[in-house]
Amino acid sequence: MGKVRVRFAPSPTGSLHVGNARTALFNWLFARHEGGAFILRIEDTDVERSEARYEAALIDDLCWFGLDWDEGPDRGGPFAPYRQSERGETYRRHAIQLIDEDHAYFCFCTPDELEAERQAALKAGRQPKYSGRCRARPREESARKVAGGQPAAIRLKIPEQDLAWEDLVHGPTRFASDVIGDFILVRSDGHPAYNFAAVVDDRLMEISHVIRGDDHISNTPRQLAVYEALGWEPPRFAHLSTILGPDRTRLSKRHGATSLSSFREMGIVPEALRNYLLLLGWSAPDGKTEKLSVEEMIAQFSLGRVNKSPAVFDPLKLEWLNREYLAGASPEAKLDYFRSRVRAFLTAAGFFSDDEFDRHLPWIDKVILMVILDRADRLQVQDVFRLICDYDAGRIASADETRPVLEDAGAIEVLRAFIPRILALPEVTYERFREAARSVQKESGKKGKELFYPIRVAVTGAASGPELEKLIPIFEEGARLPLSRPIKSVVGRLREFARVAGIVL
Repeated sequence: MGKVRVRFAPSPTGSLHVGNARTALFNWLFARHEGGAFILRIEDTDVERSEARYEAALIDDLCWFGLDWDEGPDRGGPFAPYRQSERGETYRRHAIQLIDEDHAYFCFCTPDELEAERQAALKAGRQPKYSGRCRARPREESARKVAGGQPAAIRLKIPEQDLAWEDLVHGPTRFASDVIGDFILVRSDGHPAYNFAAVVDDRLMEISHVIRGDDHISNTPRQLAVYEALGWEPPRFAHLSTILGPDRTRLSKRHGATSLSSFREMGIVPEALRNYLLLLGWSAPDGKTEKLSVEEMIAQFSLGRVNKSPAVFDPLKLEWLNREYLAGASPEAKLDYFRSRVRAFLTAAGFFSDDEFDRHLPWIDKVILMVILDRADRLQVQDVFRLICDYDAGRIASADETRPVLEDAGAIEVLRAFIPRILALPEVTYERFREAARSVQKESGKKGKELFYPIRVAVTGAASGPELEKLIPIFEEGARLPLSRPIKSVVGRLREFARVAGIVL
């Protein structure tokens, strides 16, 4: 066997799903283990749904995930271009070759005619497939119709023989040709169908192994038929098991986060997600190791250890691995992790510009070190920084979690006594803040949750969160930063709350 060459070929039609991310990971590990090449190819022939922003996002997600590629649309390579939308002439040339060699033919059937065939087959209890009505049309007649401008698809002539291969995960696999029918290679609008474009690209890019999800397993006999018609030797195929949700149905959005961008937003570190996805359908040679470095993954990976049974996605296991990776990281590495998440969130939310983030990094690091770092088991920064940067008393008054404070006479009594004491301070420190709370306790007789819960809600806008001892100095220092969207001080927060709550100061 020559040099191993594998490809990951996503369509830029949406977010990168964890199933596709696992496929990319297994291809990457196989290439790196074998000393081969990993190629990124963009399959964007679905012109209505493919968008440049999705391509940019999936490349960004793959980089965050820790994968690199040897050839691709952003890197170039000996078999460029690596976007299918830029390879149209190549597909046309090979399609005409198949027609000239009598392996394919023009099909003039309309969508209505094809749907009528489909419905008739279903009514008769048969597997729907194309009847082949254009297959016997004389080639000269077809050529005249096409030359006259009549729209036509191009279909492959499927031979009457079984299509079989030795799958590297599922073992011997066979499909009868009579359930496939003469499928479309090129649509009537000139765009290549997936099963044709993928074969041409895999052959011309010298792909040795096609590793993909088992939702593609029914595509493989069609692709083998294209290889045979073109006289090409096919690559080896390996189809990875389906990923299921905890309820053992196919993993989807209804199970929660399923895209790489979702897990990034949740604060899952890439090392943990990469390790976890490796374990979905693969196990280490010793049968028990669950936490592996990248070097160990590459050294131990083989397709022979890929399980063909469906894998169940367990969010709790991912959370555990995430805690393990964060716990094992150095303080400097943790701080770097959080900085990148904080920058992404603050700039996307409009709380800081990039320049402001860089200028005020010492304060941001203080927030990370004081409030987030020691108590977090994932890079969850949104709640903390939203609490700091986005105080809104109107939202407090309407939110189900905090509205009861404004409706409780005892809570309002506490705040009516507490707020003037804070407004009278020359400078708010936590010690003075605490002393004001003690004073209200003596005066009102309220203590514990009756005292501190309404104070927390009024100051932070949230029913729970980090200790006020840490937040008070952060609020005060943050309020002094020259920002285009200022952070509110404790006094500013309490004045706004009093106005919304109707507390006369």
